[in-house]
Amino acid sequence: MAEVDGQEKTEQASGKRLTEGREKGQVAKSIEINSFVIFSAGMLMIFFTQHYMSKHITDLATNSFNSFDIHNINQDTFTIIIRRTILTFLITLAPILGALFVVALVAGIGQVGFHFSVKALAPKFGKFNPITGIKKLLISPRSLIEVAKSLIKLALIGGLTYSIISEFVLKSETLVEMSIPQILTFMVDSAYTLIWKLALAYFLIASADFVYQKVKHKKEMMMTKQEVKEENKQTEGDPQIKARIRKVQFQAAKNRMMQKVPKADVVITNPTHYAIALKYDMSKNIAPKVLAKGVDELAQRIKQIALENNVPLHEDRELARALYRICDVGDEIPSTLFKAVAQVLAYVYQLKNKKKRKLIV
Repeated sequence: MAEVDGQEKTEQASGKRLTEGREKGQVAKSIEINSFVIFSAGMLMIFFTQHYMSKHITDLATNSFNSFDIHNINQDTFTIIIRRTILTFLITLAPILGALFVVALVAGIGQVGFHFSVKALAPKFGKFNPITGIKKLLISPRSLIEVAKSLIKLALIGGLTYSIISEFVLKSETLVEMSIPQILTFMVDSAYTLIWKLALAYFLIASADFVYQKVKHKKEMMMTKQEVKEENKQTEGDPQIKARIRKVQFQAAKNRMMQKVPKADVVITNPTHYAIALKYDMSKNIAPKVLAKGVDELAQRIKQIALENNVPLHEDRELARALYRICDVGDEIPSTLFKAVAQVLAYVYQLKNKKKRKLIV
């Protein structure tokens, strides 16, 4: 298992880690896939354009050889033939080369998707250090693996190519008896045979390399437990800071809640553990509304503020517990508690009316 600063990379790469790696050009890409696709496309292009190629090359060869009988062999003659040859090959190979370029581009996009990374193109001057380059080339396990892959690929492709060409060499003995069109047809057929057999070999190599690149990339992008923690801190914030923020937010909400207690019509208590401040405004609300609630120390604070502001306290153990459990601050009480709360409010309003009459008298 790979290590970073003494820690093993045991955790799977996060989405953020993969995105950052992609921005830097770190993707699971197999060059062998491109080689296989290009070979396959080349095979198909030769197959579909073999008559087109044969015609142009045959015409070129025929005109060139016929010109020897008409013109004197000199520098100008050779110049004309060379120009004609270059032009013919450009015209003949242009469709194939253009198709191979497009296919190579599609193969690259097909593996990793379309993404233009500026960071991947940025120059890294550390790569120009010859000592570092030699160390990576001779000492790095990755370089040894790449060398081994190259040698295996060279052996397979070289051996297959040698066996195919050896067979062509044996057949070429009969070329002296063939006409020019037949020779060119033999050459095109031989090239086609060579390419599709090499493409098949490349398919096996590319498939194995594609799986290897995926596994290697997944392993390289793995993270240590510390890296996961650091990323979580960056993404979600430091847990200690978040806890302090929640504490400040809770304190602010509690202060706002306490400021509403003096406006309450009544505070229903447990009497010791619970306190719920209610307000009923018939012009705004269908049912009484919870302005504040608290348990234990907070409940005592609510009762203290209520007493300081002449808000009546009403002791009802079951109702206080039900209101605290069911309702949040800002909620209207549910219909199941209408009757019990209405009785309390009626009692409170009676007390208020009695006080007003006494003050009038």
